[in-house]
Amino acid sequence: MALIYFLIVLSVLVLIHEIGHFFAARIFGVKADEFGYGFPPRILGFVKEKGRWKRVGARDHGAYKNTIWSLNWLPLGGFVRIKGEQADGQDDADSFHTQPAWVRVIILAAGVSLNWILAAVLFSFVFAIGTNAVLEDLPSGAVVTDRSIRLTQVMVKSPAEKAGLLPNDIILSIDGVVPVSYEQAGELIGERSEKTFEIQFQRDDQALTAKVTPTYLASLDRKAIGVGLAEVGHVTFPPLTALRVGFTVTVGYTKAIVLTFVDLIRDLVMRRLVTQEFSGPVGIAVLTGQFAEQGIIPLLQFCAILSLNLAVINFLPIPALDGGRVLFLIIEKIRRRPMSRRLEALIHNIAFLILIGLILLVTVRDLAHYSGTIVGGLKGLVGM
Repeated sequence: MALIYFLIVLSVLVLIHEIGHFFAARIFGVKADEFGYGFPPRILGFVKEKGRWKRVGARDHGAYKNTIWSLNWLPLGGFVRIKGEQADGQDDADSFHTQPAWVRVIILAAGVSLNWILAAVLFSFVFAIGTNAVLEDLPSGAVVTDRSIRLTQVMVKSPAEKAGLLPNDIILSIDGVVPVSYEQAGELIGERSEKTFEIQFQRDDQALTAKVTPTYLASLDRKAIGVGLAEVGHVTFPPLTALRVGFTVTVGYTKAIVLTFVDLIRDLVMRRLVTQEFSGPVGIAVLTGQFAEQGIIPLLQFCAILSLNLAVINFLPIPALDGGRVLFLIIEKIRRRPMSRRLEALIHNIAFLILIGLILLVTVRDLAHYSGTIVGGLKGLVGM
């Protein structure tokens, strides 16, 4: 199921991106030669000619006056082929390259803009119907129900992890005492640093008990069980407030993602150890499945964050990406004359092959990292 969820999510995010390019191009009179779901080879396509729809076969590479709408074999999103981008018909009036630089920038930026708007809409929708959130520094207008004290973090190889505690477990009592706040829960745990004690908690509507013995944790420089606590509740906002909060959260996530990429590039340039976690298609597919298992709200939140990552990555100033194409436009304005379109296309194609190679390397790493999860999923499919 993880693969199906991944294909659906990826298709939506990529198609939204390409729809942005398509509509921006059409608004400014630039022709879109083809809009396709999936990636070639083509299964079939249709084009409107003389008021009637005509079928376009897989081997038909002819030019048509209107856009070809196609279905393709690789279901990994989609694409829009804008006239003139690959040096074909670049001097025609409805070609991409005959447009003013500012128009081309808008067309190039339209894809990431729609991804960003999609993320904001998803966050707003989630806040309007309600989601579990940490009850700290909430915007005004929040309606909170189902308050609980939860574990937000369980340190690796800590006493809490060894006792079987997991993030999102609800704390019911500590050594028989029912805490009224996460601060009190922390105090109760801290007071028992020299003895073994019981934590009663709730997971999936089941009341469970774990015995924990605090030990010295070097990262904390003291005896502890290795957990993070917070007060969590089901938070809902009125529609207009949800819209405002959704866009505010989107801006915050965008800044965080950009700073993460800045740190990554800095680490690579300075030849430091890369500390940022990143995943390729396999890792994202596994994560998509995990969020889908938690419910529609966590999946929508994950989709929003994924859409923002797609937007930021696409606008990096790297050839073959939208940001790289904008960079070429900036160079063109500085030089006051365009670069050879064939040379530009060659650079983008080479960069694209390099990106594909990097994706393959990350995929190999992900296959090793998630091998147990993937095997388990395949066994589940076989058993269906």
